[in-house]
Parts: sequence; C-alpha cells; structure tokens
Amino acid sequence: MIKKILLVYLLFFTQHIFSQTNNEIKIADSISLNIQEKDLGDVMHNLFNKHKGIDTAIENAKKYHFVFMPAFGYSLQTGWAAVASCNVAFQTSKLPNQKLSSITTSLTYSQYNQIIFPFIANIWTKNNKLNFTTDIRFIKYPSDVYGLGGRSDPNQGYTINFTGLKFHQTVQKEIAKNFYLGIGYYYDQYWNIQALDSLKRNVARRLSNKLGTSELASGIALKALYDSRLNQINPQQGFYANVVYRPNFVFLGSQENWQSLLLDVREYFPFPKSSKNIFAFWGYTWLSVGSNTPQYLMLPSVGWDDSYNTGRGYIQGRFRGKNMFYFETEYRVRLSRNELFHGVIFCNVEKFSGDLSQTYTTIKPGYGVGLRIKLNKVSGANICLDYGFGNNGSKGFFVNIGEVF
Repeated sequence: MIKKILLVYLLFFTQHIFSQTNNEIKIADSISLNIQEKDLGDVMHNLFNKHKGIDTAIENAKKYHFVFMPAFGYSLQTGWAAVASCNVAFQTSKLPNQKLSSITTSLTYSQYNQIIFPFIANIWTKNNKLNFTTDIRFIKYPSDVYGLGGRSDPNQGYTINFTGLKFHQTVQKEIAKNFYLGIGYYYDQYWNIQALDSLKRNVARRLSNKLGTSELASGIALKALYDSRLNQINPQQGFYANVVYRPNFVFLGSQENWQSLLLDVREYFPFPKSSKNIFAFWGYTWLSVGSNTPQYLMLPSVGWDDSYNTGRGYIQGRFRGKNMFYFETEYRVRLSRNELFHGVIFCNVEKFSGDLSQTYTTIKPGYGVGLRIKLNKVSGANICLDYGFGNNGSKGFFVNIGEVF
C-alpha cells in the first residue's frame, strides 16, 4: 500500500554510477546504462553539487543500488500521509541474463490514522535457478466497505477499522528456461474488526454480525511461473504468467477450509518496434474455488491484489465478490530524451460476481493518464503519478513506485 501514496519527495539519498569516457556503461554485465539518462538523484546532484566533478567510482555500485526516501503524499484510500521508504536493487551474478533482485520496506502513517508497514523481497539466485519471494505486511487500517458485487451503491459505504498481518513466503525452482514451479506458505489474519461510522445501533449490529471480529486463513501455495522479463520493476519486454493455487486448512490454523485460484498474465513489447515506447497488457483473474468461500475481507476485491494496483479509477475495496475478472492495458511514452520523464495513458475493465454465487454483474471501466519520473536509472524504478476516472463520478490520484504492472 505504501506505493499508493507517494506523491512529493522531500529527501532521497542514492548511489549513482557514472562514466566520463563512454556513453554507455554496463552494470553487473547485464544492465546497460546510457550516460545521457538522468534520474532524480542526478537532478539533486546538479542542484546541490554544481562545482563537483562526476563520480567515476563505478566499483562502488557494481551489484546494488540503494534509495532512501522520506516523503508525503495523497491518495483516495489514505488521504494525506507521511512515509519513510527504502529500496535496494541488485544482481546475484554477472551473467548476461541475470534477473534483477530487490528488497523494499517502508513505514506509513496517514490522515485516517492508518499504519502500514510492508517488507517485500524478490530474490533471484545465480543464473536465475531459484526465486525466493517474501511479502510481509502489518496494517492498522480504517477503510471503507461497500457490500458485494458490481452494483453496490457508492454512497452506501461504511467505514470499518481492523488490524491485519500478512505473511507470504514462496520458493520456486527453474524447470525449463524462464519456467518455474514452487511451493509456499500463506498466512493472513485480520482482528479487532469494528464499524466506525455513527450508525444506528441496529445497523451497526447487523454489520458486525456480517463481518465478525476476526478472520484468519492459513494454507499452502502451489505456484507455476513463466517470466521472461529481465527487469520486474520496469519491464521493457517479455511475457509473465503466474498461477497460484491456495488451499487453506483448519489443521494449519485457518478458521475454515477454503480454496482460491489466481491467474496473473502480462505482456510487454515496444511500439513502434524501434522505439522505447511500450505497450503493456495485464489480465488478472481471482477465483474462490469450491463451495466454501473466504470471509468478507479476504474475498476478491479491487485494489486488494498483492501489489494493491488493480482498479485505477476506483477507491480500494469499492467492488468485492466471490470471483473477480480484470483486464488493463497501458501505453508508455518517453517524453524526454534523457529518460527523466515518461507519460502513460491507461484503461481497465473489471467484473465481479453479484453475490456469493457465480452470477456476474455489469462491467466497470476505468481510465486515465499519468506521468512517470525516473527515480532510479539503474533499476528503472519510476515514480508513477496517475489520475484515474471510473463510473458514478469516481476519480482520484493513484501513485506507485515502479510500474503499476
């Protein structure tokens, strides 16, 4: 969720790699960096170190690139928020096709008294033989809920508060080039769930009876992954397909036995072919499998995917149901020759089951435009500032670090 609220960066400290003799250098033998490319670190360097020469100590950053950012920002689900975030991107070998690994953590406090503390790691071993992913998040999260399905009234939301803990850990082994099979453990818990609005007593009681006071899911994750992208932070090419089957079991601590199936497919290609402009496509399907369904907060919902990025144009949690179908496309255009600025246009559609049945209601579209500012020219990470629109007057800012997908 931290990636959603960054908008204005107060301070940041980065290590940079420069060369005074070549127009292009290589980092860890697999990332080519044109010396004409600029990022926010270069801008700050030029502003505050006008009389200093360019650092040529390339050996200081052969394998990693570190960024620290105190910041504040605004988004639909958090209001104004303050955040301290850090990220390190690195490679575990100098092999030409070595994928980029990254670790990110942050601490956020928002206008709505939300506390958000994630720790996310995506590590590729030498020659990409193993992939370790960790997603740990603690949240204390007053937020709105709107019922089930795609026809819920945007004016009939209720504010609830809850505390949440997420622990997802997986390991995957390469079976064939770019194809991986893996297993993991998923644990999700919400507690102290309560209504916050000044509701009539009988309405608050009915809402509490439907939501309960706690939810807990504990189960294994079986994964199949194909990923030909070299850079997962800012893909310029390649195809990605991820399938996750998650059965939760009472004997592992889950409140109920239930299953889910996730299909996440993405593709990227330059358009026109010889340019640096990128067409990107994203298909996302989140299904509750079998007769037992997750409890309310664990049902498929817009903005509650693993990266909290679905549904630009709508507030997080606006739609929820037993199953979710989602598609998005984005066109990314270079705006400056030094790669500091890019622009995007995007559109998406989503569809949810109207209740806990298999019936689907109307398609909900979203669309908008955005600006990309290069934060880290080594890893390709951008600050993504988007303004999205949805149905019924829904609109607002959506902010991310790294591309939305």
